[in-house]
Amino acid sequence: MTSDNAETAATRCGFVALIGAPNAGKSTLLNQMVGGKVAIVTHKVQTTRARLRGITIEDASQIIFVDTPGIFAPRRKLDVAMVDAAWGGAAEADVTVLLIDAAGGHAADTEAILAGLEAASITPVLALNKIDCAPREALLEQTALLNQRMSFAETFMISAQTGDGVQDLRRYLCKLMPPGPWLYPEDQMADVPLRQMAAEITREKVFLRLHEELPYASTVETEQWKELKDGSVRIEQVLFVERESQRKIALGKGGRTIKAIGTAAREDMQDLLDVKVHLFLFVKVRERWGQDPERYLQMGLEYPKS
Repeated sequence: MTSDNAETAATRCGFVALIGAPNAGKSTLLNQMVGGKVAIVTHKVQTTRARLRGITIEDASQIIFVDTPGIFAPRRKLDVAMVDAAWGGAAEADVTVLLIDAAGGHAADTEAILAGLEAASITPVLALNKIDCAPREALLEQTALLNQRMSFAETFMISAQTGDGVQDLRRYLCKLMPPGPWLYPEDQMADVPLRQMAAEITREKVFLRLHEELPYASTVETEQWKELKDGSVRIEQVLFVERESQRKIALGKGGRTIKAIGTAAREDMQDLLDVKVHLFLFVKVRERWGQDPERYLQMGLEYPKS
């Protein structure tokens, strides 16, 4: 056996899809699993729009986590594209982890997901999340009800926020990875272009700052990325909204709102890149951007055919 073959036989590598209803904690769990922030997290549902890969190593296994959008009953084309991306991630993965909000109970979205998993002949790992927010009796009752409803490969109780139980889940998943060489360098935590990562950072700040006024009618695109001679980076981004009234909300009085969003985003980008960042953030109106296939491509989504 050659050294390359011996290394391949000794290592494991596979994909784990994280699925669940909106706000179940998938992005928080992904960040906890990889030991760093690779997915944006807000208190808003449907924050994640496209599939994002986070990478971690446990023993000899490289686990590639696929963070998917929350699965819910879609109404708009963007909703359909997001849900399609989530199910696509589950279909392509070696293992699927169903994340359920323990504090939220057995919601209608959860039942629809269970039915979808059954239809796809997927036996997931169940992770009951946010156990720090629910009494023990309720956790045990939910676990029993869910295991009566469907057969799971294994059941875990975790808190993605505090990390409680996450290591046990990671160790279990590493044993399920198929034998094979690692697909990414040992120190890589995510598989997403830096331009897209920067856009996601800014979109997170838009969500956190504007609450109910704007998020679902907006998107952010990185239009220019230039490395300067002094080692710093110049980044130009556009926050697209659908109406002039939304542009005024995003700008704020005297431009204060967009300035605050830009400052917060720039600080996170500098932490990510470990270099000085010059961020120029603009707000533009693009009517019905949610009907533009090109915008979906920018977000890593497929435009729905119907």
